Amino acid sequence: MVNVADYYPVSGRVILHVDMNAFYCSVHEAEEPGIYKGKPTAVAGSVELRKGIIVTCSYASRAQGIRTGMTVRQALRINPDLILIKPDFDLYRKYSSAFMNIAYAYTPLLEATSIDECYLDITGSKQFGTPLEIAQEIQSRIREELSLPCSIGVAPNKLLAKMGSDFKKPNGISVLRIRDVPTILWGKPCSELFGIGEKTAEKLRKLNIHTIGELAAADEGMLTGVFGINGRWMKQAAHGIDHSPVNAERDQSKSIGHTTTLPSDIQSGEEARRVLLNLADQVARRLRRQGLMASGIQITLRTPDMKTVTRSKQLPVPTENTEDIYREACILYDRHWSDHKPLRLLGITLQQLESRDASAVQLDLFDYEKQPKKQSLTRVMDELRNKFGESAVLTAGMLGDDPSARIRNHKTRGTSLQMDFVRKKKNDEE
Repeated sequence: MVNVADYYPVSGRVILHVDMNAFYCSVHEAEEPGIYKGKPTAVAGSVELRKGIIVTCSYASRAQGIRTGMTVRQALRINPDLILIKPDFDLYRKYSSAFMNIAYAYTPLLEATSIDECYLDITGSKQFGTPLEIAQEIQSRIREELSLPCSIGVAPNKLLAKMGSDFKKPNGISVLRIRDVPTILWGKPCSELFGIGEKTAEKLRKLNIHTIGELAAADEGMLTGVFGINGRWMKQAAHGIDHSPVNAERDQSKSIGHTTTLPSDIQSGEEARRVLLNLADQVARRLRRQGLMASGIQITLRTPDMKTVTRSKQLPVPTENTEDIYREACILYDRHWSDHKPLRLLGITLQQLESRDASAVQLDLFDYEKQPKKQSLTRVMDELRNKFGESAVLTAGMLGDDPSARIRNHKTRGTSLQMDFVRKKKNDEE
């Protein structure tokens, strides 16, 4: 008779990493198998204009050489019959919630890292069977209940679980132990170690460190001299060592908002838009500080007699950009408020938040060519304002001594940023 306890460490952890395979395409296939099952498909933006990018593609498409990041035009050259699908992020979120609910049934220690992947700490889940049995049952339930494929890595830590889930796709389960690291990982290039990007791998190659094994054998002092504290982490990771916990705390903001009570009532649309611009600027700043994107927006309007009105809408695509937030706030204002009605308070709240990594593929699908420049400019402006103050770099519409501009003064604006600070500190420590 199998003693389940023998499959769990006396000290240490058992971690699963669940990674949904070709998630967006798989969701459409699950919804409409008669149209999409087994077919070469791709989710892409600007389908009609043939100028968008491939967000993800089915395994049938990948077998033909189509890859994520290609333009639609390039993909259609490879296969003119490729089935292009418009993104449906409400649908993806529904399926994401469903598969995580299945996983959550086996442990409360679940950390969602993106819309299509999560970590599970099942160290205390012996009542459900061995680690491999739990992984098989989760995978089977996701396939049977949702008609979705997934790969699962089983390991003593998050690093190896993540790497294990990449070994067999689709529908694979891989066990990766620390004792397996020399034989399985050390011969691979450094860029295949989770957490090492191509730029870092290039720096390592210049140091004559090409493989994970060579990184494991490298002098730690030399690595920290070149990469700082990250050098020590890289050497440990090359040995398969990772102490980071599965963070089950749901401390991500559910919404980010800011309101401002005006010193005197406003009545004109011009005045309201100036206030909305300053509000949009600050909520966008807070959003980016937390590494989040918003899919919904709400404006708050309060009259002199204290009547409060809120109006909200879904954004066309998730965003972190001030100009997008400002534009959508103005649309809501113009649609739901008359200029002649006085206002004493205005507010903007961003809703349906998720991490930037989870939303990256959705980011401005219809304007992908301009997106990198826009992100770069925003990042530079944020850095300047972080260093020299909120008023260091302003758009023309934010210049002047308008009362709503005072929300940029962190010393006098109250407590709205306190939780942002706590989250940032916590993330830095982790």
